[in-house]
Amino acid sequence: MTETGAGTNPIGRRTVLIATGTTAAVLAVGAAAPEAPTTPTASPAAAAAVCTLTKEMTEGPYYLDGALVRADVTEGKAGIPLKLALTVVNDSTCAVIPNALVEIWHCDALGEYSGYVGNNGHSEPDDGTFLRGGVLTNSSGLANITTIYPGWYRGRCVHIHVKVHTGVTLTSNGSFTGGQELHTGQLFIDETITTAVAKISPYSTNTVTRTTLAQDSIYDDGGAASGLMTLAALGSSTSSGYTGTLTLGVQQG
Repeated sequence: MTETGAGTNPIGRRTVLIATGTTAAVLAVGAAAPEAPTTPTASPAAAAAVCTLTKEMTEGPYYLDGALVRADVTEGKAGIPLKLALTVVNDSTCAVIPNALVEIWHCDALGEYSGYVGNNGHSEPDDGTFLRGGVLTNSSGLANITTIYPGWYRGRCVHIHVKVHTGVTLTSNGSFTGGQELHTGQLFIDETITTAVAKISPYSTNTVTRTTLAQDSIYDDGGAASGLMTLAALGSSTSSGYTGTLTLGVQQG
């Protein structure tokens, strides 16, 4: 199934500079980085960041209710490590939002979503929970989630779905209920890094033609405001993995 559309309620962008000391600088998120001999890396974060209302994007057809609240969603899935560091802020004030549930879901290296295995032409065990879950932000508004680099499926570039909820109640079965959904969007990755990842097994065994960022029907080339993460290498090779960072600006209250 292919995702189409960019959400039903387009949201304008509002940018507020967060000053460090007496100066403020714009963080260049997703800018092309110098290419290392073995591992493409993204530009390091600047001293000051931009607080932006992150664009709403389609939920897509693969969302499942009842995601587990957990910091590691891999469940042993093969793939390159990806450690997400997502900060949630109020886009109007840039104040961090603690105790917000940041929920993600995405396909595995072969383009299959848990609960929908087979839609990308591969046969594998399906427990309905792999590569799905979320955590509460800490006092600094930060959510740390361990996953793997996503694969791809027909018609879409590499991406991760994300929701931000506030006021949720944790349940005895490890999930959550209630609360208010403040944001539904998608996270994207610079094409240079994905090109390197696609050459490594098991990604290289995915024979579905890969859609690039430029070809994608959802990503609009809006950079960080449209979910483009900044990635930093965890080691000296592509297979060592990456840390992906982004500030999610949401409307609260």
